[in-house]
Amino acid sequence: EVQLQASGGGLVQPGGSLRLSCAASGFTFGSYDMSWIRQAPGKGPEWVSVINSGGGSTYYADSVKGRFTISRDNAKNTLYLQMNSLKIEDTALYYCATRPPPHGLVTGPWDYWGQGTQVTVSS
Repeated sequence: EVQLQASGGGLVQPGGSLRLSCAASGFTFGSYDMSWIRQAPGKGPEWVSVINSGGGSTYYADSVKGRFTISRDNAKNTLYLQMNSLKIEDTALYYCATRPPPHGLVTGPWDYWGQGTQVTVSS
C-alpha cells in the first residue's frame, strides 16, 4: 500500500523559509517520480514542483520558480521541498504525490496523495 506522510508545515512570516518533508513507504520509492501539489482555501489544486525518479530532473510552477527547491533522498525514501522567500499567496495545504512509472506530464495526473501539511504565511 502506497503511503505518503507530509510534514514540516507551519506559520511563517512573509520572506521566511520552511522545509517540507514527505516520508514514503509501500512502493519502490527510487523508481517513482514525485511531486508537490498545493491547495489554497477556496481554490483548486495547483501543481508546484516535480522531481523525476533519479532526482536528476526538476520542474517548477512559474509561481515558485527561484524560491522553492525540490529534492529527494532515495536511500531514506524521503521527498523534500525547501521554500524560501515565502509570500502570503503561498498559504495552502501542501500535498506530496506520486504515480507509478512510466513518466507522465508534470502537471498530472498523480495517482497517490498524502494527507497534506498546512503552510500559513502571515504577518
